[in-house]
This record gives sequence, structure tokens and C-alpha cells, in this order.
Amino acid sequence: MATSDTQPETPITTPKPAPKPGPRPGPGPQHGAQPDAQPDAAAAGGSAAPLTGPIRAAVIGFGLSGRVFHAPFLAANPEFSLEAIVTGDPERGARATESYPGVRIVPTAEALFAQAADLDVVVIGTPPDTHVALANAALDAGLAVVIDKPFAVDSREGWALLNRAESLGLPLTVFQNRRWDGDFLTLQALLADGALGDVYRFESRFEFFKPGTPRSWKAGATPAAGGGVLFDLGAHLIDQAVLLFGPVDDFTAELSTRRPGGAADDDSFVSLHHGSGVRSHLWVSSFAAQAGPRFRVLGSAAGYTKWGVDGQEAAIQAGNLPGDADFGLEPESTWGRLGADGASQVVPTQRGSYTAFYEGLANALLRGAPLPVNAVDSAHTIELIERIHASVR
Repeated sequence: MATSDTQPETPITTPKPAPKPGPRPGPGPQHGAQPDAQPDAAAAGGSAAPLTGPIRAAVIGFGLSGRVFHAPFLAANPEFSLEAIVTGDPERGARATESYPGVRIVPTAEALFAQAADLDVVVIGTPPDTHVALANAALDAGLAVVIDKPFAVDSREGWALLNRAESLGLPLTVFQNRRWDGDFLTLQALLADGALGDVYRFESRFEFFKPGTPRSWKAGATPAAGGGVLFDLGAHLIDQAVLLFGPVDDFTAELSTRRPGGAADDDSFVSLHHGSGVRSHLWVSSFAAQAGPRFRVLGSAAGYTKWGVDGQEAAIQAGNLPGDADFGLEPESTWGRLGADGASQVVPTQRGSYTAFYEGLANALLRGAPLPVNAVDSAHTIELIERIHASVR
């Protein structure tokens, strides 16, 4: 999800090896298309030498990302031991101590990496333009790496990072948690069952009405620093669209800055044409006084429309825990409908499962399974976002 914490107190820099873009995913089947080729071992698969549990984890950053999307799920998984949280903010440090007694609060990333011998994996939940430097430092320390999306703000630096992780034999993955939204899992199942026939249009939205100035680092972040809604939630929408319908061969876009004096796009639309023939229409906006449906998918046999946003983030914000009996379940009032106008039926939304990301990570690190997200997918997403920004300048 969106990253949010202070910048590291001392910038971490590492030499950047020459980029070597990985293989592009092939078209695959229309539904559930996956990349056909992956880099060896670390960058896209499990560790060559699996660890023994529990996996000792640290989270860098305790803003929205670390506090909501990472620490609760690590703490809930018995195959992980949450050892340390990095934040230089005293208030956030106190909140982390209250939530996770016994976890070390470390003031800087440098101080954390000095303790690398006591860790196995580091989760990076800081502003996007710090991701690559912090990940390189983690690799230098011999640690497996999880990076929040967008995992890089420059695709060349991103490819160099993936190649470096692969050359070192260290696992690196990206937290594309929206792959485990309940509504997205439901749509995947409908497509796999052929319930819509041949899909020709996919509409997907993250629309909110937040016209005020953001309070976090996002307020002044330009696209070059990973600012704007396209780099933020747009990275999720693109990832989902490509996961469902395969690589993109053409696009058009409208990127707008509605907020006076805004540094980046806050109201954007992208149309993607996939090699499979499907057209994806993606909206992400902070200025939608009336939001559209989360999904509207049209096919030759039926359509599927779903309103409302997956509730896992809101549940954690409200104090619920991943292990709660009803965590990830959605009320019937927000279930989607399948069919045609006048002849549709309610489709129960599958349980959302952000826990699945860390379950998959444990399987990779302990048992040599593939990592839960192939970072090559995320690198291609960054390339596409760069191309979109370049096209509207």
C-alpha cells in the first residue's frame, strides 16, 4: 500500500550496477495470465538455501505502511518473529512499543543494518524515493528484502536492484497486497470459471474525495520522487490489470493536478490495451466527490459490477487484527452482482487475505517456494508508469 514515514536521517547510497532488464511476460491465457519466465532464485523465486524458522524480521518505517500493512501481519504469523521497527519519530516509536512489547525500536536504518546478524528479512515501508537505496543496503547486509510498492521510482534503478539481488542469491519481493483484496480474488475466480464469457472491457477504480493537502511526505512529492496517485494506488490498478489480462501493447492517459499548487497528479485516468485484446480503463483520484464502482467487467456472456473498497486496511485502522474470526470478510450489502441488467445475481465476495503475502514469503524463505510476488512484474509496472508520465508532458 502507500508508504508513509520520515526519510532516513542519513541517506544510504550504494553503487548502481548496470541495468539488465529481465524477461517480459508473455501473453499467456486471457484470464489469470502470469509471467512465463522469471529471473533465477533470489529476484523472483525462493532462497537457494532456505532458512530455519522463525524468520527474524524488521520493518523500516512506522507510518501507514509499517503500522497497518506490515507489522500486524508479521506479528500474526507464527513463522515470523518481529524483532525491530525503525522510526526516528518518538510518537511513532511509543505507539510501536505499545503495540508490540519487546520489539526493539531503532532510530535509523543504519543502526538497524549494524544489527543485521540478528535478522533474516527487512521490510521497507518508507517513502518511494528511499526504497532502492535502503534495499541495496539490506542486500549489502545479507538480508532478504520486501519493498512496498512502488518498489522504485526509476525503472533503471529498479532493474539494477533486481539483478543485484539475483547475483547475490538473496530473495527480493514487492508488497503488491491488492492481489489479495477480497473483490479481486472474487473476480479472478469468476474469470477462471468463464462466468463472463470472453471479456473485452475491464474497469477498475480507486476513487476518494480528499481535496485537502496531504499531511505526509506526499504533499510535496513530485512524480520523480514517486509522488502522485498514479505511482501510488495506480501501481496497484496496473498490477491487477496485467495479472488478469496480460501485457500491455498500447495506452492512453489523462493525468491531472486538481489541487492548487499540487506537485503531482491527483486525478488520473489510464486506458490500457492488452495483447490479449482486453481494454482496461483505470481511474485513481483524490477528487471524486461521487465514486464509481470498484470493478465493472464486461464480457460476451455477462458483466460483473462491484462497489466499495476492500475492508482489510480499514479493519486494521479500527484496531482489529488479522487473526480475528471475521477479518477479511465483507458484508453482504457490498457484494457484487453478476449477469445482465434485469437478470443478475449477487456474488459473495471472497475473504480478503493480506495474510497470504506473508504466508507465501514464509514458504519461500523456509521451504524454497516461489516468492509471493515476482518483482519483475513490479519492474514492468514502473516502466509503464514512466512511459505514461512521459506521454502527457
